[in-house]
Amino acid sequence: MPQTIGLDFGTSNTVAVSADSDFATQPISFGDSSDAFTSLATVLSFLDRGAARALNAEAGPWAIKQFLESYGDVRFIQSLKTFAASPVFKGTGVFGVRFEFEDLMATFLECAFERAGAAFDPSSTRLTVGRPVEFAGYNPDEALAMERYRKAFQKVGFKDILFVMEPVGAAFSYAQSLEKDTTILVADLGGGTTDYSIMRFEMAAGHLKATPLGRGGIGIAGDTFDYRIIDNVILPKLGKGSTYRSMGKVLEIPPNLFSNFARWHMLSIFKTSDDYKEMKKLLRWCVEPEKIELFIDLVDEDQGYPLYKSVSETKALLSSEEEAEFSFAPLGPDFKASVSRKNFENWIAPDLAKMDKALDATLAKAGLSEDDIDRVFMTGGTSFVPAVRRQFANRFGQERISGGNELTSVANGLALIGAREDAGDWAIAA
Repeated sequence: MPQTIGLDFGTSNTVAVSADSDFATQPISFGDSSDAFTSLATVLSFLDRGAARALNAEAGPWAIKQFLESYGDVRFIQSLKTFAASPVFKGTGVFGVRFEFEDLMATFLECAFERAGAAFDPSSTRLTVGRPVEFAGYNPDEALAMERYRKAFQKVGFKDILFVMEPVGAAFSYAQSLEKDTTILVADLGGGTTDYSIMRFEMAAGHLKATPLGRGGIGIAGDTFDYRIIDNVILPKLGKGSTYRSMGKVLEIPPNLFSNFARWHMLSIFKTSDDYKEMKKLLRWCVEPEKIELFIDLVDEDQGYPLYKSVSETKALLSSEEEAEFSFAPLGPDFKASVSRKNFENWIAPDLAKMDKALDATLAKAGLSEDDIDRVFMTGGTSFVPAVRRQFANRFGQERISGGNELTSVANGLALIGAREDAGDWAIAA
């Protein structure tokens, strides 16, 4: 059996776990002993080194550091996974060099594995990759996404590639602790998507057998929750809802201009768009020009990532506190906003309802009810949000809710599946 790596390529973070033929797993650490990470931010940066067009690429925290500290021209790319299923995304130019989606993904993986503590040969390593039940984005093209995934991994040098549903990986990781036959609902709540998978695990002659019963999901998760904070706390200060004068009329500034904050990576694309040029021309006619000037400053100064980080930290605080203070220096030294958990939960209530409706559909397609589910395993960073946990507890009962290793369970399960002789039975066609 070849060495196996389970890869959970996420919208916000990427995790990899290795497994050997004895089913011993070990998280892959990126970096050295003084600066190591087992969960790597899924971000990529390129530093332009001048007329020779030599690009210095970095991934994870090193990409963030390069972006924040470099005096040269830096192209910063995040939430790469959200482009995977988009037929609209035809590639992008990076300082004169053309990159297709698979080129960007392969570059991220190459940079990440170069930082990995343990060396391995991709050509003799089985890669078991998680894929979401539902890809993020409007009208996602699943076949296109899988084609791009496979091309990216082949570029890195992998030949033995298996694709397994992400929640199936999480379910398999959790199933190792089961002592009896169990029907499990896995809710994988990440950054870009919420995925559901229902599986029946049974022991037969000491062999773990799994039968998939249903799957579903929706492109709503942690990133959407972050945007609710942006939309309610920050965008009004940046001019959303304000007006401008045109031909004797007072008109509202087009709301679609502010939707670029829904995904942080869209700000860098917006920066080079015709809409952004028109927005700058509109400035002179704005009733509250200081707000639009602040919007323009944030985009021009590439403050998308720092803003994202501050918002995410505020959201995380609301998982343990009833109230959190949000401050962000580029919005002004005196800007502070108190965000209560109650208000936050009101803002995300429509999103929670859609997530619940997607679960309804998953159960219905499987021909099951809540009573047929023995255990609910919640994984992914968004599973820490109290309103999310409460919604599941209200529906299934707290006694049936389980969790643990929320950030690594998917990759761990994928690695274990890849180490099995029947790994192909767990995989899906790419």
